[in-house]
Amino acid sequence: MHADELAGLSIGARIQAIRERQGKTRPVVAGLVGRSAQWLKDVERGRRLPPRWDMLVALSGVLNVDVATLTGSGGIPAVLERRAGHPVVADLREAIEVAQLQLPDGPEPDVQALLTRVADAWHLWHTSPTPRASAGSVLPQIIRDARRAARVTSGKERRTAHMVLASAYALAEQVLAWVSDSALLWLSADRCMAAAEESDQPEALAGAAWVLGNVWRATGREEDAYRLAEDAAHLLEPFLADGKDSTRALWGSVKLHAAITAARMGEAGNALHALDRGDEMAQKMPQGYTHPWTLFGPANAQLTGVSVHVDMRKSAAALERADAVDPDSVPSVDRRARLWLEMSRSYHQKKDHLAALQTLQRAADISEESMRCHPLSRGIAGELVTSGGRLVERDARHLATRLGLTV
Repeated sequence: MHADELAGLSIGARIQAIRERQGKTRPVVAGLVGRSAQWLKDVERGRRLPPRWDMLVALSGVLNVDVATLTGSGGIPAVLERRAGHPVVADLREAIEVAQLQLPDGPEPDVQALLTRVADAWHLWHTSPTPRASAGSVLPQIIRDARRAARVTSGKERRTAHMVLASAYALAEQVLAWVSDSALLWLSADRCMAAAEESDQPEALAGAAWVLGNVWRATGREEDAYRLAEDAAHLLEPFLADGKDSTRALWGSVKLHAAITAARMGEAGNALHALDRGDEMAQKMPQGYTHPWTLFGPANAQLTGVSVHVDMRKSAAALERADAVDPDSVPSVDRRARLWLEMSRSYHQKKDHLAALQTLQRAADISEESMRCHPLSRGIAGELVTSGGRLVERDARHLATRLGLTV
């Protein structure tokens, strides 16, 4: 919208005008920032004070405008608020943010044991129906111990300690996504990349690019995220022929990352090309292999294909791909729930409200914690309450309540 169309409007009225011009519904926008449709309605109508700075930043990302466009000439105080949408955030924040000026006392670090502990934490993340609670309960101490190990060891052990740190920060990004403030998410991704650089291992660097790209894509830097994924693929290409399965899996992972990112930018050709390359690599992997971070393998490649087609608003193609996925073959509870969420998104695009509700209920049954934390699931649930019709309203209201919405 041109600036003169917004002149004289309050912050709430600006948000409403921009949202409506873009054809975005109130429940979807509210869900994407973790709020209810009623909350956004009250903001737009001036029945609430203007959102604080961190929420305006989130809204500006969803609406693809800068914060100044939302605030106008009047502006608001720039006060960044810490956000904790899950009990594990506070301890993770302390482990990540604390400045270790003096090293805590402790025994000689066992770096190999740290590698095992961080691998076990990733296993918890993928196998628990409450992935944030389970992985988040052990991850802060792993980060503390690995930070200490990286300070007191040298040579090969120090590089290994930094590999542990890169892995731990990568998992922290997964745990914190959607439930913490963006500053903490950015810090986790930045420290993941810094640790990967210290490890001087191509796999660690590519894995950190996968993590940092997730954050860039989620915060409106899709073009940067796409270039980073392509650069990571180029970094690994010299090692593909004679390298390890994990190297080829990470190459495939960043290709799938590029596919999703291109789809969200509306670049269908690049999205489908990257998806095809990822699919090809997935078929070359040993039977049953999955990467410990990214879960790259045939099942995850198929699931990513569903996401890519949903993001391109090709709901029929997305549902066709979803029908080819065996949910039990997806080696992650969170990703299994995400498969049903993507199907719900597809039905939601087709305005098949009953099917959207039923598939979203299935996703919540698999991992209610994941669906409570994900803005897409909350957005669909909220919109089904307000726009799904009488046939689904009662069950949609119950589901929205399960997902933490006030309806």
